[in-house]
Amino acid sequence: MACSVRRSFGQAAVLLAVVCLGFDLPAAESDVPRFLTGRQTSPGDGVHPPERWSATENIAWKTDIPGLGWSSPIVWKGRIYLTTCINTAPDRKPRKGLYLEDVDATKYPPETSTHSWKTLCLDLASGKVVWEQTASEGIPAKPHHIKNTLASETPTTDGERLYVLFGNLGLFCYSLDGRPLWNVPIPARNTRYGWGTAMSPVVFGDRVYYADDNEEKSSLVALDKRTGKEVWRVSRKEQTNYSTPYIWETPDRTELVISGINWVTSYDLSGKELWKIKGKSILSIPSPFAHDGLLYVTSGHVIWGKHRIYAIRPGAKGDISPPDDDNNEKPAATPQNPIDDKTLDPHIVWYRKIGPYHPTPLIVGDNLYMLFDRGILMCFDARTGKLVFNKQRLAKGNAFTSSPWTYGDKLFCLNEDGVTSVVQIGPKYKSLYTNALADDDMCMATPVIVGDRLLIRTSKRIYCVRQRAKGESTAEN
Repeated sequence: MACSVRRSFGQAAVLLAVVCLGFDLPAAESDVPRFLTGRQTSPGDGVHPPERWSATENIAWKTDIPGLGWSSPIVWKGRIYLTTCINTAPDRKPRKGLYLEDVDATKYPPETSTHSWKTLCLDLASGKVVWEQTASEGIPAKPHHIKNTLASETPTTDGERLYVLFGNLGLFCYSLDGRPLWNVPIPARNTRYGWGTAMSPVVFGDRVYYADDNEEKSSLVALDKRTGKEVWRVSRKEQTNYSTPYIWETPDRTELVISGINWVTSYDLSGKELWKIKGKSILSIPSPFAHDGLLYVTSGHVIWGKHRIYAIRPGAKGDISPPDDDNNEKPAATPQNPIDDKTLDPHIVWYRKIGPYHPTPLIVGDNLYMLFDRGILMCFDARTGKLVFNKQRLAKGNAFTSSPWTYGDKLFCLNEDGVTSVVQIGPKYKSLYTNALADDDMCMATPVIVGDRLLIRTSKRIYCVRQRAKGESTAEN
């Protein structure tokens, strides 16, 4: 089955992966405060991690992480924060790749063993555990897909507090030195085929936001970040989703944009709906993201549903969905040309009938790189949607859940086997080489860049990739 739950679930005979899409920081920023930040450095920045590594080469340290979790690491002031869930009984071993078996997790034998939901803080310089906190212990209330985990949501921080979401359990707030400050329970609800949860929280201003999309009662919630008190809650006409919300700041307003199966919806910071686009995919996993004044939203299941990517300019209102052209393809709707439809809402700059399942696309310069789960890379002009290069097969592996990242003049794509394909940035596809981790590693979390370090989380450990001095040994924790 094609499943892997966010990020990353993040994101029908499929898997949900939670490792996928959105907020990118300039290279000068060494902190990585939320999901999908730390995916690229600024052009011309000479400080970045090495471009070659293995399980031993250019590894500053590696630390084993107990349990299972697909949350990406975040970093603040020399500290790494991530989550995991530890089962007192053996976990079902996740399978790599895309497949159609084991789709319905509600048919798994129910969990009967005690689990511990934990937050870990590691030292960036050494990889040593600084502190850990247990949010809860008990038997999981709901199942999850074999490739999802019970700790797939990535934490976030405002530089003062750490906000940790465990779906079907609660949102937990800690001080950065690990003191519990408050928590808000989240009712356990059914998800599609019991696949579980993976939508990460976001913090902005005085509030922390989270979306709880499920098969029973979906909602978007804003909490006071200092107290956990609910500020507002709006219902969402949505089903299970895995796309992390995105804060889109424009000169005129700030929006909270969420991709969904039924709709891509934008809200103002009071929860009022601003605009929406009709959803086309059976699952929504990649996160929205902005670049050079435009917002990009995309989703596309590998087998079912429609595939779309939209580039949207600020200021939209109401339903801006394109006309239903499912049975009326226009000649311009080809891989070589973006759709040119005079009936489009003026806020849609372009859209294409193609979109990735799990990975969130990445824009480098003028080029938008789109990575597909089966190891295919495409490139489009980010301003026009014009095809730059068509489908190219990446080396070694056809299961890609993590979102791509970039530094120097290279694009990096990590597959589930722990093999990173390195591609030359530019208008023509050029595959360079691959970097492989240990054979027992499985990778679905999106790596992050922290100055001259690259952090890669796997199913068993976290690696710190950094240029080592000659003769320097790898620290193992």
